[in-house]
Amino acid sequence: MASPPDELQQLQEEAERTLARANTAGEVEMVRIKYLGRKGPLAAILKSLSALDPALRPQVGQAANTFKTALETAITKRQAAVRTVPQAPMIDLTLPGTPQPVGRAHPITRVLAELTQLFMHLGFRVVEGPEVEQEYYNFDALNIPSHHPSRDNFETFYLDLPPPRRHGRWLLRSHTSPVQIRAMQHYPPPLAIIVPGQVFRPDAVDASHACVFHQLEGLLVDRAVTFADLKGTLELFIREFFGPTTRSRFRPHYFPFTEPSAEVDVACHRCHGKGCSVCGRKGWLEILGCGLVHPNVFRAVGYDPRRWSGFAFGLGIERMIMLKYGVDDIRSFFENDRRFLEQL
Repeated sequence: MASPPDELQQLQEEAERTLARANTAGEVEMVRIKYLGRKGPLAAILKSLSALDPALRPQVGQAANTFKTALETAITKRQAAVRTVPQAPMIDLTLPGTPQPVGRAHPITRVLAELTQLFMHLGFRVVEGPEVEQEYYNFDALNIPSHHPSRDNFETFYLDLPPPRRHGRWLLRSHTSPVQIRAMQHYPPPLAIIVPGQVFRPDAVDASHACVFHQLEGLLVDRAVTFADLKGTLELFIREFFGPTTRSRFRPHYFPFTEPSAEVDVACHRCHGKGCSVCGRKGWLEILGCGLVHPNVFRAVGYDPRRWSGFAFGLGIERMIMLKYGVDDIRSFFENDRRFLEQL
C-alpha cells in the first residue's frame, strides 16, 4: 500500500493528465471539483492527518499543500488557455429549425432571361460587349452625325480619359447598339443576334427615367430581309410576352441607323385601348423602336448593302416590366424594397 506522500504524488500526476484533456471551461471546473472539492481525494487525505503517526504528519501536510498549490496554478493556466480557443456553439437538436426566406431573382433579371430565351427559340444568339465604349462604335458607325443631339455632353456620359488614336473619345455606352457593330465586324453574314445589357444616360431621374437602365437589342442580317420579316418577328414576340390577345401597331418614325424606321405600340393593359390616365387617353403604349438596317451601317462594317439586308430593334427592359405588370415608377427597381420586389 502506498504511503500518503506517494499517494499524493500519484494523485497529482493523474490530475495533470486529466486536466490536459479538458478542452472547455466546464471540463476544467469538473477537474477542480474532482480533485480539490470537499468530497475529493485531497480533502480525504487532510481529514486523515489526525490518524497518522505524529512524525509523518508534517511531511504529509506539506505534500498536500504542495499538491493543492500546484494543481490550482495548473487549473488557472488551463482556464486561460481554453478561453482563447473558439468554442463550438451548443446546438439543441430537439428544437425546431428556424425557417429561412427563399430568395429569387430580381424582376429585371427574370424578365431579361425570359426575353433572351424567347428570342433564342427564334434562332437568335446572345452576344455582349463593353459598357465603356468609344464614339466610333456608339455613334459614327451607327450613322449618327456629329451634330446629332444625342452626342451632346448633357445626353451622354463622356469619360475624362486620354482618347485613343482612333475611334474618338471614351464614354459610357448610351445604348447596346455598339455591340451590333462589333458583332458585324467579327462575324460574316448571315447572323441573328440579341444584345442584352446596361446602358447609361444623364437623364433626370423621375418616375419614368433613370440614368442607368437595361436594354435588349436585336439584329438580323441575311439576303432579301424585308419589313415584313421584322413585323412578323416582333408581333410573335409581343404575343408571347404580353399574351396572345395583345394588339399592336407600327408607327413611322426616324432613327439614324435604320431606314425605314418605326415605333411599336401595344394596346394599354389597363383600358384595353379605350383610353385612360396610364396611356394618356391614347389607348396605346410605346414599347420599342425598330427598322431596316441603314446601308451606311453596313458600309461601316464592311457588308455590301447590295447583297445584304437586315432589321434591328431595341427595347427597354424596365419599360417592358412596367407595361406588363403595371409598375408606375422605374425607381422601384433600384430601391431594393422587398415589399415591392416580392410582388413581382
